[in-house]
Amino acid sequence: MQMDRSAATAAASALYDALATGDRPAILKLLHPAFEGHTTAGLPHSLGGSYRGPEDMLANFWGRIAKHYRARAVPKEFQLLDDKKLLVSGTYVGEARRSGKSLDAAFVHVLDFDDDRITRLDQLTDTAAWHKALSGCRQFETIDYSVRNGVAVICLDRPDQRNAIDLQLSEELLQVARLCTGDPAVRAVLIEGNGPALTVGGDIGYFTAHDGENYGELFRRMTGPFHEAFRILDRLDAPIVTAAHGSVAGGGLGFVYAADIVYAAPGTKFATAFAAIGLSGDGGGTWHLPRLIGPRRAAQMYLENRVLDADEAAEWGLITEVVAAGQLRDRAFATAVALAAGPTKAFGKMRSLLRQSWTNSLSEQFVEESEAIAVTGATADAASAIASFVAKRRPTFEGR
Repeated sequence: MQMDRSAATAAASALYDALATGDRPAILKLLHPAFEGHTTAGLPHSLGGSYRGPEDMLANFWGRIAKHYRARAVPKEFQLLDDKKLLVSGTYVGEARRSGKSLDAAFVHVLDFDDDRITRLDQLTDTAAWHKALSGCRQFETIDYSVRNGVAVICLDRPDQRNAIDLQLSEELLQVARLCTGDPAVRAVLIEGNGPALTVGGDIGYFTAHDGENYGELFRRMTGPFHEAFRILDRLDAPIVTAAHGSVAGGGLGFVYAADIVYAAPGTKFATAFAAIGLSGDGGGTWHLPRLIGPRRAAQMYLENRVLDADEAAEWGLITEVVAAGQLRDRAFATAVALAAGPTKAFGKMRSLLRQSWTNSLSEQFVEESEAIAVTGATADAASAIASFVAKRRPTFEGR
């Protein structure tokens, strides 16, 4: 049933008042059970996206806004559109909790109604204003991201959960991957984790907290950004180093597969672990593992849930080298820094060629090598390095 302007305006105003006071029962009364929220892409902390149902919107959008901002939506104009939708324009006002900086972000909301309740909210807002309010604060909640000495350091940072993967980590990983690919200063990537493990894989506690939701749909939502992040990392020119410790399990093995060089501390455990919870797997394991360790051993890890320690993982070819725990991070960072000083464009072609070799015929690989060496031969780094070789000087690479 479509509402007239006065009724729609009253319902919208009541929603803004309830949100400002945190009146959960009032919010749930105003939202239709089939409510959908669609928020602006590019908002901080992965807030932009789609939310299904009142509880999802409350917990994962409005609730997370409240975690980072003291803010309220102040509506200024209400306009009933030809299709009986209500357009609301106004301003988000308040401040970011950590920085204390003010928030003043224009918004437009389009609301749909049915049975006197709000069925859909589409939001457009000034994302730059939201980011500006956070300036000087850490950008992500689940990942500590920085660029030092040409190395993008992706440090998983949910130590109390042993870096278990939830939807937020998946979405933030995608944002970080995009930062890497868009930053010319990034010439190598280091993946590591705070706390007792690199990652134990999927966050079972997060899954069970959503037991009213179809697990299949939840996993689809999680693997979308998670897999896209690894696709982006796979296409980087920058080589990737991973430092593994504690345990690496489930989809978290994707952080091992993504790397060109993997160091692990003694005693680190590696397991797919999917069979134990009745799942088929994610993170690219069914593609990477047969190529890295062979199809028979891959089947053992999947079907028999075979757990490897660090020494076995090195013997099987899953990792590069076992490194003393006290030296792991320093060794991994030093390797990444050395790679960042190398011929980045050539490294990119090497990474691509090595991956293509898994599916190409020899003839196809010859063609790809010819094309790649023609491209790298035209780079400034190649010209400089060849001249340095002739002059018996150590080359200096600029990554161009």
